This record gives sequence, structure tokens and C-alpha cells, in this order.
Amino acid sequence: MLTNSILTVASPQKECINQEISASKSKIQLKQLTVLFLELLLALPFGLILTRLKIGGMSWLFGGIGAGIVILQACRIFYGYTSKPNRHARQIGMMLVGLTIGFSNAGANFSHIASGIPVFVFLTLFLLISGSCIGYTYSRLSQTNILTSMLATVPGGVGVMAAIAADYGKNVTLVALVQVIRVTCVVLLIPLIARVYGVTYVSPQRIFNPANLLNIEPAYLAILLVLFLICSLVLKLAVKIKLPAAYLFSALVVGLFFNNLLEMLPMFGYSSFHPPQLISIIGQTLLGITIGEYWGEKPAFGKKSIFYAIISTIMTLTAGAIASLIAMQLTTWDWLTCLLVTAPGGATEMILVALTMDHNVEIVTVGHLVRLIAINCSLPLWIYLFRRLDNQLDISEV
Repeated sequence: MLTNSILTVASPQKECINQEISASKSKIQLKQLTVLFLELLLALPFGLILTRLKIGGMSWLFGGIGAGIVILQACRIFYGYTSKPNRHARQIGMMLVGLTIGFSNAGANFSHIASGIPVFVFLTLFLLISGSCIGYTYSRLSQTNILTSMLATVPGGVGVMAAIAADYGKNVTLVALVQVIRVTCVVLLIPLIARVYGVTYVSPQRIFNPANLLNIEPAYLAILLVLFLICSLVLKLAVKIKLPAAYLFSALVVGLFFNNLLEMLPMFGYSSFHPPQLISIIGQTLLGITIGEYWGEKPAFGKKSIFYAIISTIMTLTAGAIASLIAMQLTTWDWLTCLLVTAPGGATEMILVALTMDHNVEIVTVGHLVRLIAINCSLPLWIYLFRRLDNQLDISEV
């Protein structure tokens, strides 16, 4: 009887606590949605200004970066509100960009690229080994444990590496700082180098044409709805089987083969469907926003931390440049293609750079997907080895 009475008293208290937790989560989600809405609102004029300045196809990505920095810093300064970078926004951005890349590559002939797979694998191994050496050097310079240093310097993506650091109780902010410095440098430098050396860009009219933003024909909208439905189903399967970079890879595959599916469904009346320009713009903007948010939410770091982070970034960029020179000797690709294939940026960002410059997108896509799969598949082994090495160093120091 006593036990039953205790349970009766405890049950309302437990229910009250659950309601408070649920209300707290709802408030946090509402704040995150508000921040994201403000970032998208600010990214629009930023992107338009950059297209008018003829920055090139990366205008919307850069606009998103600027919006993410400004809004998150404003929230911190004026409202005392700090928020972690929006993981869901990046996932949606990766999916939308993946669709754009997939449709752009749909007519490409990948047969001639198959012979280059050994080269992609060799370049991936070279970058992984050089990344390990850079990570070890960075750990010794900055007096940081090896696992944190490796996660900070391996070009596996800001969100992924920061999440792994959190899982193992490592310095998440330091990992994110080094990763975001590297990604930002690569995204800014490669288009700049291409422009300096006279590589042809996609014209601003193709990048932003209000007439092509969205087709509102009923048949077109119906196909667009079918596209998102199929993409969501494939995405769920990819996440369930733990496919590396599931949001990018699944959307890319759907984009590649969607028109083949339409040919079997003639009732829609479209034989060659292409998603509206708005999809690419939103995808680029969301990717840019999440990069900007990592800059905007960064706590104050000491001069030494920033200095060592920049040193490791320079070493990583140098390794990428050496890998591009090796690729030029092993293949018939031009220098920019080699640079795009070996650049140590996020895979999504680098493929997007190639797409906006309309420069051998299929080669760059395959190269980065091979590296992405290799990094994600080998991560458990690398983490195990680095943790053991950390333990051995701790024992030797004692």
C-alpha cells in the first residue's frame, strides 16, 4: 500500500518534469528556427549583392557564410543567446546540393573515369597519411592530445569531426575551429585562384535568373513532389544502413537516375526534368549559413591556439597542393581539376565549386566521393589507433 501511494505521488511529479523538459525543447527549437529564418532573410540581400559584383557561382554560399556570422554574433551580443550550428540545416543543404549535382551529372559519361579509380585511391591514401603526420605535428606543437589533433586536421567535414570529438569527450570547439578555418580557406582560395588565372566562370545570369527560379506548372510541381518523396525514401534507407555522407550521396544518386525513372512514367509529360534554380540557391545558402555559424558561435581562443590552427591549415593546404601536382603527373587532367580533386575542403563544398565553375564536375565528384567513403570507413580504425597512442604517451609521461 505504501509503495502504491509513493508511486501515486511520484507519478504526477514525473509527468510535470517531462512536461517541463518538453516545453524547454520546444522553446529551443523555436529559437533555432527563428535564428535560421533571420539568417535566410539576411543571406538573400548578401547573395544578390555578391552576384551583382560578379563574384561567381559561389555568391550564395558566401552570402550564407556572412549571414551566419552576423546573425549569431548579433544574438550573442544583444540578446545573450548562443546556439550550436544547426545540424539539420546543413543536412538539408547537403541534400539539395546533392540533387543539383546529381542532375548536372545525369548525362555524364563515367566510363572513362572508372580507369582513374586507382589514382583516386592513391591520392586518398596520400592525403590520409599526410593528414596523420600533420595531426601528430599539430598535437606536439599545441600540446593537445593526438585524437583531438587528428579530428581537427583530417579533412572529413566540420560537423562530422566535431560530432565524433563530442562522442569521445574531446575539445569540440578546437576541432570545429581548425576544421572551419580549413574549409573557409579552401572555399575562398580556389575560386580566387581560378579567377586570377582566367578560368571561365558560369555567368551571373545563369547563377541567378528570376524567370528560372521556380516553374509553377501543375505537372512540374507534381514531379518535384515525387522527386522529394523518392529522395526522402532513399535517404531513410541510406541513414539506416549508415552510408557515409548519407544526405549528399543519396540525393546525388536520386538526381543521377531520376530522369530514367520518368521515362518509364510517361503520364507526367516530362522526358528531361531538372529541379528549379531555387533548389540550388537554398542548398548553397544553407551550407554557407552552417559554416558561418561555426565562426559566429566560436568562443574566444588564445593567440597561440589560433596561430597553431592556422599553421596546421597551411600544412594541410600544402599537402593538398602536393597531391594535385602528383595527380597532374599521373593523369591528363588540367591543373584546376587536379586542385579541385585533391583540395582538403568538405566534399560537398568542393563539388559545388566545380559545379559553379562548370569544370569537370564528374571527375571532381567521383574523386571526393572516393575520399569521403575511405575516410568514413577507416575512421573507427584511426580512432582506435589514436586513442591507444594517446594512452601510451600518457603512461610514458607518468
